[in-house]
Amino acid sequence: MTKDGGGTDLIPGLDDLPRAPAGKPEKPGRGGKPGAAKKAGKTGRKGARRPAEELPVARVAVDMSLPHLDRPFDYLVPAELDAAAVPGCRVRVRFAGQLVDGFLLERAAESGHDGTLLFLERVTSSERVLTPEIAALVREVADRYAGTFADVLRLAVPPRHARVEAEPVPEAEDREVPAAGAGVWADYPAGPSFLAALAGGRAPRAVWTALPGPGWTAAIARAAAATLSGGRGALVVVADGRDVARVDAALKAELGEGLHVALTAELGPAERYRRWLAVLRGRARAVVGTRAAMFAPVADLGLVVLWDDGDDVHAEPHAPYPHPRDVLALRAHRAQAGALIGGFTRTTDATQLVETGWAHALSAGRDRVRTAMPRVRYVGEDAQLARDAAARTARLPNVAFEAARHALEDGPVLVQVPRRGYVPGIACGRCRTPARCEACQGPLSLASSHAAPYCRWCGRIAGDWHCPECGFFQVRAVVVGAKRTAEELGRAFPGVPVRTSGRDAILERIGPERALVVSTPGAEPPAEEGYRAALLLDGWVLLGRPDLRAGEETLRRWMNAASLVRPQGPVIVAAEGSLPAVQALVRWDPATYAERELAERREAGFPPAARMASLTGSPAAIRELLADARLPDGAEVLGPVPVPVPPGATQAGADALEKERALIRVPRAAGHALARALKEAQGVRSARKAADTVRVQIDPLEPI
Repeated sequence: MTKDGGGTDLIPGLDDLPRAPAGKPEKPGRGGKPGAAKKAGKTGRKGARRPAEELPVARVAVDMSLPHLDRPFDYLVPAELDAAAVPGCRVRVRFAGQLVDGFLLERAAESGHDGTLLFLERVTSSERVLTPEIAALVREVADRYAGTFADVLRLAVPPRHARVEAEPVPEAEDREVPAAGAGVWADYPAGPSFLAALAGGRAPRAVWTALPGPGWTAAIARAAAATLSGGRGALVVVADGRDVARVDAALKAELGEGLHVALTAELGPAERYRRWLAVLRGRARAVVGTRAAMFAPVADLGLVVLWDDGDDVHAEPHAPYPHPRDVLALRAHRAQAGALIGGFTRTTDATQLVETGWAHALSAGRDRVRTAMPRVRYVGEDAQLARDAAARTARLPNVAFEAARHALEDGPVLVQVPRRGYVPGIACGRCRTPARCEACQGPLSLASSHAAPYCRWCGRIAGDWHCPECGFFQVRAVVVGAKRTAEELGRAFPGVPVRTSGRDAILERIGPERALVVSTPGAEPPAEEGYRAALLLDGWVLLGRPDLRAGEETLRRWMNAASLVRPQGPVIVAAEGSLPAVQALVRWDPATYAERELAERREAGFPPAARMASLTGSPAAIRELLADARLPDGAEVLGPVPVPVPPGATQAGADALEKERALIRVPRAAGHALARALKEAQGVRSARKAADTVRVQIDPLEPI
């Protein structure tokens, strides 16, 4: 395992955080324009006020997202607020004639500003909710993603809940965590040394390819326990609430009660803020949560963990769209902490970390992998299927049917279907012309076997549809969803319970009794003692998506589902066996696939081998931003091209939403310069009060 150090161009600028200079506060006035400023110490709006005797200047991060105002502003601390105005607290200040919220970053003896400073209006709360570590991290994340400090701060610090803040504070539990053995980490050659480094207070970094099965939660809990035994804290980020519950249970079994908390949005604002305060105040030394927990203020951080970093649920939907993988890597580097980025498969981004030397690969030996993995077969593998073209094209070929029939004799079988619904896509039954809505040209679908076709975009019923090419009235299924699959399997296996798990209702767990479980990717419930078999249907739907990461994402979804199967249990995948993703699944070798994929991306100049920015806005706004941006040398502008109209938009709405997207590609070493150039250009447009905004995303998950 690597010790701390060895920075890389993957995360530029980690060692020298830029400190934003104190800016000039704006004098109250009409239109929010800055006014003339004079020497500090004059009277305030409510009459004469006396500044604090010591450190009278407060540097405040004002809650304003305008790029040209992305800097701290100096204010005077009135004497009556001297004790309450502590660094990290929430304050209210007058800015451009309005009262706005802010955070007091630090107090100083004097200001670099030559004019009059306004006083703080009030201290909202003396709770130090913004620690110096998180403030520095927020600044770095904002600069890395061409965003503003205020935008990232909204992601990092939850809204205040006054009643919870006023509750009595229990004393922190001073309980030592004894060092435990390797446990499940004994299956990995470097596992025991990784735990020993964490327990010794060092900072090992690893990209972990986990063995299939449920043991990943126990492995994460044991790594967190080793970190706590060394006197440091641990932070675990997973994709969704179900994974949070599993890791939470493993941490309880490993640490007992009181040393950790789970943070999810489902808790509600009061309980979530209560648990967040427990972390801030040092009562909880370990945290597990979804992506918002990546900013949790864990004291003396010693380990960050990110599970299944390829899951698109990790993508932050709010500006500036930071990814937990980058944020946690920054935190690990700054806090001199260990890092563990794991999953059943491996992403190209994690492989980039290994190839640059920032982290080492942590995986089991091939002999151990063979004993733990399921037996994967693809449709067309045996000679009989190879000779039978009809069997190769059947949705549930005989080999899959027989595997399910034998497995159902003593337990459940998992069936993964890429699409939800009944029949998401239909076409003319004679000439195969796709069926589309006459009103908006959206795709027609069927909600059940007896329902009339309806438009997935506008919801219009198309009971009188006929083919515009040949006039035929009957339709056929182009894509079959999970509900239709469950209906077909119910007829094929009479007497066997068929259960569905998807977006509308996700099953938490399946018992050991025989059942067919039809699930969409990501909603697969674990089964007691594991599934007896798994059928991965319609692989062409996943592999055929027009997405740069289609193969990588397909392999991730397949391996996550197959990992729920018993060791040596049969897994049948309906896809062409010559495809690299299928071969990686058969061999259970995601690392080699990721290395090959990264090499191809590097040759083609695609992320993560290169840095890329996506600009989305009106054509005029994009041209204006590109004209203002001083792009680094070697920058390549791709486009702009029209952005597809969102599903369900009317023609008038489509005209109003006419937007374009441009991509800017630079070498990895120029990524920081690209973000800085785009942020400066956004600041220029903001200062000009440009009407049209441009959405800037650095390293988007779907650049093309």
